[in-house]
Amino acid sequence: MSTNPANHTSTAATTDDDPPAGTRERGRLYRRLHANPALALTTKIVVTVVGVLVMGTGIVMMVTPGPGIVGIVLGLAILASEYAWADRWLVKAREKAHEARVKAEQMDPKVRRRRLLLAGLVLLLVVGAVAAYVTAYDWPVLAVDGWNWLQGVAGWMPELPGM
Repeated sequence: MSTNPANHTSTAATTDDDPPAGTRERGRLYRRLHANPALALTTKIVVTVVGVLVMGTGIVMMVTPGPGIVGIVLGLAILASEYAWADRWLVKAREKAHEARVKAEQMDPKVRRRRLLLAGLVLLLVVGAVAAYVTAYDWPVLAVDGWNWLQGVAGWMPELPGM
C-alpha cells in the first residue's frame, strides 16, 4: 500500500484519520503517531484525557479567578489535534477569546483593579482555608484517609507502602 497522497483519488472514502474539508492538514507527527494501531489508540486516549482536563480547568476558571477562555481555547487546541469537531469549535473559541480581549482592554482601570484585588483575596482565602484544614487535621492522616477512601471506591488501588 502506498502512502503517497498523490496516489489517493478524491472518490476514495475518507477515514477518521483524513482531515475533513475545511480543516487543517495533519502533520508528519500525526501520521507517525497513527502508523501503528496500538500507538494510535494510546495517542487518542492521552490527547482526549489531557484536552478534556485542560478544557475543564478553563471552564472552572470561568467562574473562579483565572484565564478561563485561554484554558478552553488551549484544551480545544489539544483536542483539535485528534478530532475535527474540536478544530471547528476552536475557530469559534478563538473568536470569543478575541472579543473578550477587546472587552477587557476597554474596561475601566478602576474596575479592573477592583476585580484583580477581589480575585487575589479569594485566592488568599482558599489557600488559608486549605492550610488551616491541613494544620487542624494533620496532613498525613488526611492523605491516608483519602487513599483508604479511594481504595474503597476503586478496589484495584494498591496498598500504601508500610500500611
